[in-house]
Amino acid sequence: MELPLLPLLAVLASAFLAGKLAERIGYPSVLGELMAGIVLGPPLLGLLTSHPALDVLAQLGILLMMLYVGMEIDPSELGRASKGGILAALGGFITPFVLAYWVVTSWGGSTMEGLFVGMAAGVTSLATKSRILVDLKLLDTRIAHVMMAGALIADTLSLVIFAGLISVANPEDGGSLWLVAGKVVLFFGGTWAAGTYLLPRFAGALQRMGTAGVFPVVILVLLLFSEAAHLAGAHGILGAFIAGMFLRENVIGHTVSRDIMTWVRRGAVGFLAPVFFVTAGFQVDLAVLVDSTMLVVIVVGVATVGKILGTALFYLPTGYGWREGLVLGAGMNGRGAVEIIIAQIGLAAGIISQEMFSVLVVMAIATTATVPVLLKLGVTWLRARGELVTARESRTGAIIIGASPLNRLLGKVLADSMPVTLIDTREDHCAAAREAGLVAVQGSALEDVTLTEAGAGKAAYLLAHTGNPGIDALVGRLARQVFSIPHVHLLFDASRMKSSAHQNAKAHVLGETSFTGSFALDEWDRRIMEGSATVCEAPVPTRADGTVLKDELPAGLLAVRRGRDVLPIHTHFKYHPEDILIVLDS
Repeated sequence: MELPLLPLLAVLASAFLAGKLAERIGYPSVLGELMAGIVLGPPLLGLLTSHPALDVLAQLGILLMMLYVGMEIDPSELGRASKGGILAALGGFITPFVLAYWVVTSWGGSTMEGLFVGMAAGVTSLATKSRILVDLKLLDTRIAHVMMAGALIADTLSLVIFAGLISVANPEDGGSLWLVAGKVVLFFGGTWAAGTYLLPRFAGALQRMGTAGVFPVVILVLLLFSEAAHLAGAHGILGAFIAGMFLRENVIGHTVSRDIMTWVRRGAVGFLAPVFFVTAGFQVDLAVLVDSTMLVVIVVGVATVGKILGTALFYLPTGYGWREGLVLGAGMNGRGAVEIIIAQIGLAAGIISQEMFSVLVVMAIATTATVPVLLKLGVTWLRARGELVTARESRTGAIIIGASPLNRLLGKVLADSMPVTLIDTREDHCAAAREAGLVAVQGSALEDVTLTEAGAGKAAYLLAHTGNPGIDALVGRLARQVFSIPHVHLLFDASRMKSSAHQNAKAHVLGETSFTGSFALDEWDRRIMEGSATVCEAPVPTRADGTVLKDELPAGLLAVRRGRDVLPIHTHFKYHPEDILIVLDS
């Protein structure tokens, strides 16, 4: 089968332009791609046409896209999801599921069609939420955390139910329900065992192969899991999704995982998946808007009302109030890519009619279009009432690079209020840190495996205190880009480096200068080892009006005690008059 280059070029060009236009006005690109297929394809103008080769590319695109979705979901996060996230996910899934099932079956649809439409109504779009939360600057709020957790759980639940419906709807073994169920259970058990026990056995080898070497392995695992899902009677997208969930940092490493996700995103979201969404638009029957107007209005209505009210009702036991629940429901109302993929597979499998497929596409477009508007109104409402709550910082603890005497002493000071881990390549330094009651990891901080072992994924601070500006900058960059550590401090030692070199290193990682300025690492190490330097506490120097006199801060200032917390300081640290200074005095 020859690949039709002209139709492919036309589909990609229209998808690109329509996707960019949608993003420009605040909507996900998938809506623009769908509209391009509807307007330029057979449903309206007929300028774009399909081809069997395009269908192959489209199917590969959704496999890669579901791999990417799976890689974005951390299975451990599902287990640690907050009570609010679980309740929001259940309410936002169950209520529209039940209402949509009732509408479809009351309208004359089959039980299977009702279940399928109900499942599609319960889906929520993780990608849509991420983009909108960034645009509205809500990532540090409680509703953002609950919304993302709810989207993770709802999408995972939808795909599990989807697997069961596909298997039951298309039994290949004489209609034996027990055999169908057994194959699905075997698939989930086998993939769980492979992902939990088999893949981690090759983690070391995979992480040494680098991105270029690991990428073919990722594609191989994707195809194997997808084929296993197909053999179990489910669809390959379920296998792709599960493969992504297990091909995570603990298997292929943080740096490689980040690079692979970038490659997959560019290949799937940027090239192949748009082919799927444009060609999915080809199959929409616009006559449904005229012939089944009432059905369209009712399905979109129950999906929206069910999502918003269901989320709010289930969210009440958290004690955060019905208003926050309504805003959450409005934010989770968009369906997006996953629902379109599920609907198209349901159409191809004969589970839903073309009329119902068209209704689901309209539902995806309409509900997703409401999210930015309703969420912005809801956030403004909560903010005006003083009920928009900032989430607690989920990261905690500090990682100190270097286990020299100064860093060990600093680690002891900080350990009064947070977990502290030191990293050093020298065995004697690590042993001395452990003797002092600290956690130490021997290894190179330039390797993400070492940082992972030290808990970089949960750390709030990284203090790069090796005294080598090049190494400190590289470690700081790794901490920022791969582990997203929010606070990175670099040591400045004027006896070892020029100020310009330190400023360049600091700008390279968007970090801060540790302590109050230049800190002579070797000199303080010597004094600590000799016992001539001791830790003491002092008040913050202030004027009579309470203004902090930063010029009078002591040179050996290590940290600040603020209430029960001990905080590492930097040159732009905001001192409070009631703070207690922890000082290294000689």
